[in-house]
Amino acid sequence: MTAVLSEASRVRDDICAVGKSLFDRGLTAGSTGNISVRLSDGSLLMTPTNASLGDLDPARLSLLDADGKHVDGDRPTKEAFLHRCMYCERPAAGAVVHLHSTHAVAVSILADADPTDVLPPLTAYYVMRVGTLPLVPYFAPGDEALALAVKAQAGKHHAVLLANHGPVVAGTSLRDAQYATEELEETARLHLLLAGRALRPLTPAQVETLRRR
Repeated sequence: MTAVLSEASRVRDDICAVGKSLFDRGLTAGSTGNISVRLSDGSLLMTPTNASLGDLDPARLSLLDADGKHVDGDRPTKEAFLHRCMYCERPAAGAVVHLHSTHAVAVSILADADPTDVLPPLTAYYVMRVGTLPLVPYFAPGDEALALAVKAQAGKHHAVLLANHGPVVAGTSLRDAQYATEELEETARLHLLLAGRALRPLTPAQVETLRRR
């Protein structure tokens, strides 16, 4: 029990630090975006509903037990189901980051986006940290159908892009999820900057070599 409490205390501070970093760099605004971490006993620490990632209080983070029941802290984000869908389908996932970051959302709105893989392999780090990025069809916030749509993709993909909404990214650790989300946003920005220009993305052979690594 002491070890779990010590782990939870450290994770609370980590979530707040990552949230502030994302907010301060303009990757989230207002009360949008949410972060969760799965503890060693299967419980989840999660950012509360209607909370700014730039001003989180470690003591007020939401704690959910391994069955998803809210047991402590403020009421969890209303998008908690997105996180739980990723954890259920990805046993190795240790954290999930969901943002409404500007460039990723912009790409999710493009009419010609490939729903099986939204962004081209522009850089090696995108391939290694994100890989294939499917587009999940639009559903209104809180719609249970959105949870099912995310769950259908989560088993094969640790990152998905919600149409007209934003990315949901799982990682083995909080830093892994953070860095992958940032790489996704940066690649979305590059994709928009290069619109209308002739591109030289990585070749299929180059992508396969990176994925094997």
